[in-house]
Amino acid sequence: MSQSIANLIDHTALKPETTKEQILKLCAEAKEYKFASVCVNPTWVKLAAEQLKDAEGVKVCTVIGFPLGANTPEVKRFEATNAIENGATEVDMVLNIAALKDKDDELVERDIRAVVEAAKGKALTKVIIEACLLTEEEKVRACELAVKAGADYVKTSTGFSTGGATVEDIRLMRKTVGPDIGVKASGGVRDLEGARAMVEAGATRIGASAGVSIVNGEQANTDY
Repeated sequence: MSQSIANLIDHTALKPETTKEQILKLCAEAKEYKFASVCVNPTWVKLAAEQLKDAEGVKVCTVIGFPLGANTPEVKRFEATNAIENGATEVDMVLNIAALKDKDDELVERDIRAVVEAAKGKALTKVIIEACLLTEEEKVRACELAVKAGADYVKTSTGFSTGGATVEDIRLMRKTVGPDIGVKASGGVRDLEGARAMVEAGATRIGASAGVSIVNGEQANTDY
């Protein structure tokens, strides 16, 4: 098992049909393998927080404005606040993709900042840019706006669009945000080799539903 990789993995279960039993298993695996966090939909945050309250180092991560990013900044602020009240210590928010494409940078920054302000001093904020839908210029601008708005991380993907993380996107995002902002590779990372490639390209966190297979050096059959 690669313990160093385990410490970088957000052990993820975000499918809409995910059951309570699957969340309990996710949390048990996170404790056993010492993953960085579990990443669950907001409805499961309270349960995950209860399961992990005595698990040293394992955070509770959730998603905001997921998976489309089309909620208003006010709704995302409330969703983040509610999730943090329920025990989330990391929030991964989807930025307003349409606003980014419309070059409405003021709205994009305000959208991100709403979540950053709700989380300040309580939770890390990761901004999902959904790179598979963006041009290179848009990826750069999304990362720059995330940094400007005070986010802690930028993240490649929801895993629910047309593609997931690529090594090229990780390199570009790392180059754009510099050394002090986290970069999360999410979507399609299924094995240890793929995870290591993302880390070598500049990722400091890996979002994957295949965490156990990754750390055990196995090939996973799951998509995201």
